[in-house]
Amino acid sequence: MKVAVPREIKNNEFRVAITPAGVHDLVTHGHEVLIETGAGLGSSIGDDAYVAAGASIAPDAASTWSAAELLLKVKEPVASEYGYFRDDLLLFTYLHLAAEPELTAALLAASVTAIAYETVQLPSRALPLLAPMSEVAGRLAPIVGANAMLKPNGGPGLLVPGVPGTHPAKIVVLGGGVAGTSAVSVAVGLGADVTVLDTNLQRLRELDALYAGRVKTIASNSFEIERAVLTADMVIGSVLVPGAKAPKLVSNDLVSRMKPGSVLVDIAVDQGGCFADTRATTHADPTFTVHGSLFYCVANMPGAVPNTSTYALTNATMPYVRAITNLGWKAALRADAALALGLNTFGGAVVNEPVASAHGMTHLALADALA
Repeated sequence: MKVAVPREIKNNEFRVAITPAGVHDLVTHGHEVLIETGAGLGSSIGDDAYVAAGASIAPDAASTWSAAELLLKVKEPVASEYGYFRDDLLLFTYLHLAAEPELTAALLAASVTAIAYETVQLPSRALPLLAPMSEVAGRLAPIVGANAMLKPNGGPGLLVPGVPGTHPAKIVVLGGGVAGTSAVSVAVGLGADVTVLDTNLQRLRELDALYAGRVKTIASNSFEIERAVLTADMVIGSVLVPGAKAPKLVSNDLVSRMKPGSVLVDIAVDQGGCFADTRATTHADPTFTVHGSLFYCVANMPGAVPNTSTYALTNATMPYVRAITNLGWKAALRADAALALGLNTFGGAVVNEPVASAHGMTHLALADALA
């Protein structure tokens, strides 16, 4: 199979969809790999490293996309890439289609077969291809939030751990999943006063045991969210409904009653965000103010640490890429129910039910798509 990897062009996106080790794996199994020139530079991987692993280098995006039977990306295609779509293209990347109506329409119009990393789901409900980036974004959230809290950056001028004789920052984490747990670990490490809310009591028990009572664990509901947020210096939103839009947990009215200078970091922004006022921002211009509170809503947070993110992502994606290339996509999906749930569009129709629901569309049954 011809596998192609273009350079990411989203604002300050420096990740790349494959490492030289991944290239070597595919070439060893008889596949051709084409890398757009410079695609790995942001992750400190030069063209020569890819060539040494067996890849060929393409001069530009157009030639990379046109050569692909399977195109691997990191972030969802942007409008300038829609022209490369075609009906015999297999696309494997993060898509977040529930929050992307224009991209959804473009994929359907071109009849692209698109498999989304974020909806591949194991029987345990774990999301193996979202997990590594959720870990990165979760660990980054308290760090970028702490930076936003500095007075020159528009924050209240509060040092997260404080110093002896002063209060540490109060950090509230909404959601105790992979991203939320990662955020909690760094927030605790920074010396913050940490509260985590989740609807899953078993998860709260696990976090309580892990941190031996150093973290406050609260059963999540609107009353407790309001109570926690009103006293918070930083709120990290990390809730996820696989494939669907994130629930809005923090209203504009609630933000208006928060501490002046408080910081809100929305890890769920790719899925529409869990704060009412969330709108996607970029690494170049990451924050905006609402009622005196500072919102950080960068839609590709892991792109800020591309070296770590690229290797973490490829570690997770390669077993699925290997299956698709060796078996063909339909056989690979038939053989792996988890991978099958990643199929979002096929033949001009939406296959993923939560995505279809988000756009008021009917969906094509997965069994029919794989028939």
